[in-house]
Amino acid sequence: MRAILILHVVGGAVGLLAGFAALYAAKGSRSHRSSGRVFVYAMLTMALSGAAIAAVTGVETSVVMGLLAAYLVFTGVTAVSPLPGGLRWAWLAGAGLASALAFALIDIGRRALTSPDGTIEGLPAPMAFIFAAVAAAAGVSDIRVVVQPRHDTRRRVARHLWRMCLALFIAAASFFFGQTNVLPTALRAPALLAVPVLAPLLVMGLWLWRMRGRPVVPAATSTSRAAQAGQP
Repeated sequence: MRAILILHVVGGAVGLLAGFAALYAAKGSRSHRSSGRVFVYAMLTMALSGAAIAAVTGVETSVVMGLLAAYLVFTGVTAVSPLPGGLRWAWLAGAGLASALAFALIDIGRRALTSPDGTIEGLPAPMAFIFAAVAAAAGVSDIRVVVQPRHDTRRRVARHLWRMCLALFIAAASFFFGQTNVLPTALRAPALLAVPVLAPLLVMGLWLWRMRGRPVVPAATSTSRAAQAGQP
């Protein structure tokens, strides 16, 4: 268990650094692609090891949020780097996992509403319902990929963007709000801690807004998909 905990901590630290590097790097640049790849591997390591530790120790919310973060990262990267041969079963499996996580988060939120402090294991009811909506929306998007695989590049990039940014938001919130005891006292002010936590959401909103006016480019062939794999 100690080895898994070390893996979780190292993965989280590397994931946060690589995630913010990718967030502010020029989109499509070599630095963006390189930091993005590190972010993917580090986040999957952090999220899955964290979910495993939480499953052993009985922390329900951490299991669900760890799986949600891993799911968002995996489906986010495959949005711009499609799986070999399409592998629609993977998207269907993703939709099934997203649905299960959405129901789990709704149940957590329902129980949090009647708990003495309005939370379950530190997760407030409103946040549980918000993440349930995120999981449900992601699952619907996965089903759309299966039903309509020849979608345009703008939608693929948008799906990549919001999933990666939300995964980074989960990681940042878990660290800066959930592990404040490891930070220097001078940095524990809520307003200060909110800056790195909210940054992924602000950047996500900015880029989604900017993409509204971009022309739609059909993603028709596997060759074109591979060529666009490094784009934001």
